[in-house]
Amino acid sequence: MKLGTLTKSLALAAIMGCAGLSAYADGHAITIRATANSNENDEDYDGLVVFKNYVEQASNGAITVEMFIGTQLCSNGTECLQGIADGTIDVFVSTSGGVSGAFPFVQVLDLPYLMSDDRVAETALANGSTFTTKMQDMVEETSGGAIRLMTIGNTGGWRNFANTQRRVQTPADMEGLKIRTVVADLPQELVKALGASPTPIPWPELFTSFQTGVVEGSKNGITDIMNMKFPDAGLNYVTLDGHAYMGALWFMNNDKFMSMDEDMRRVIVDGFYQLQQATFASPKRKSIQAYEDFQAAGGDLYVPTPDEKAAFKEAAAPVYDWFKANIDGGEDIFNALNEAVADAEETINAAREADLN
Repeated sequence: MKLGTLTKSLALAAIMGCAGLSAYADGHAITIRATANSNENDEDYDGLVVFKNYVEQASNGAITVEMFIGTQLCSNGTECLQGIADGTIDVFVSTSGGVSGAFPFVQVLDLPYLMSDDRVAETALANGSTFTTKMQDMVEETSGGAIRLMTIGNTGGWRNFANTQRRVQTPADMEGLKIRTVVADLPQELVKALGASPTPIPWPELFTSFQTGVVEGSKNGITDIMNMKFPDAGLNYVTLDGHAYMGALWFMNNDKFMSMDEDMRRVIVDGFYQLQQATFASPKRKSIQAYEDFQAAGGDLYVPTPDEKAAFKEAAAPVYDWFKANIDGGEDIFNALNEAVADAEETINAAREADLN
């Protein structure tokens, strides 16, 4: 979806926003239609359950959240974002790859090895951070004010390289592997930088693609790997390089949000905070059993040494320059993320030092 397509939707979105305001002024209940193209085993579902429960209780029933899990309202990022812009969908969650056609700069979340661990990532991605504020401004500006980025959560932990062929300990071990990516440019550039061959494959076709050898690897979190039963298709090697935090971008129709009075907007904002915390926590718990199941089934789980991980980061470095040179706003959002990470590390280190002493 291009910016022009979003812009064409502004008139309809504005009309629907005014209708929502009128209904609210008349004292009628507010209904929020929220969708996630996933299933009930996914962190997105966990987050929506927490959001629904909090918002409905905190608003004393003035707000009702209707959850649509799967493809009932829309089948992909382009359709779902169009629904948000039109106002036919109120809330939608996506990975960066799913919405990079409309917002190319969100691919900054796929840049490898910029965030070291959960604590750093969760602090850097918190609402109010340099990075998240910049991302919110860019989403609103690019969509012509139609779409609002509410928060950034997590969906699946960390992306790791997995494959059907061999243990990967160094970038040289990636040479020639056919790695599944989404259609977005950045993941393909990363795979090429490491010497492998990027192969865009739709998610529903990935199991069969592993079986038939159309692809030999992917870059996913362990919960996705186990939920989709990829080891049954031969995906038996996982390298815990943790190259990217699997950010989940939660969007809302801006007119719908602004049509509410301040008290109800506060409920929504606090609800997304609760949702964010739930999605931060969910992969940590789920991954414990997922790793155990993977190894129990004969899977090879490899943790790179610090030197090996540094070699991966060095090999992937050209992707940073590619992103800044080829993505509109790329340098600004890249710098904002690095600044937020540096601030997070400083804050965390100070807190850790205080705790230690």
